[in-house]
Amino acid sequence: QVQLVESGGGLVQAGDSLRLSCVASGLTVNMYATGWFRQSPGKEREVVAAIRRSGGITYVADSVKGRFSISRDNTKNTVYLQMSSLKPEDTAVYYCAAGPDRFRTVISNRGNEYDYWGRGTLVTVSS
Repeated sequence: QVQLVESGGGLVQAGDSLRLSCVASGLTVNMYATGWFRQSPGKEREVVAAIRRSGGITYVADSVKGRFSISRDNTKNTVYLQMSSLKPEDTAVYYCAAGPDRFRTVISNRGNEYDYWGRGTLVTVSS
């Protein structure tokens, strides 16, 4: 019943910008903590950014701080990841997730506190 569907991935050049979208159904995003994670071959999943229910508390990983931001449109029940100044190191499958609105959820690097996950969207950044 719950679905999180990511979109917006693709092949871009280093320095480009890209916005990923996560459309939720079966749950209301402003009732959960939601986040973006990524995973590249041979590496563990890592959090990129997360936002709490209130929308006023966000977390952005050091590796993308200043370049990525997370936002939410409650009307569209959609969570966004705005990416700029993309680097080849950003190449990964990006996943959207939702979980209980707790501080522990937000700071979970691997996303193990999240209950729902999308299938992911691939972002490839060329040199």
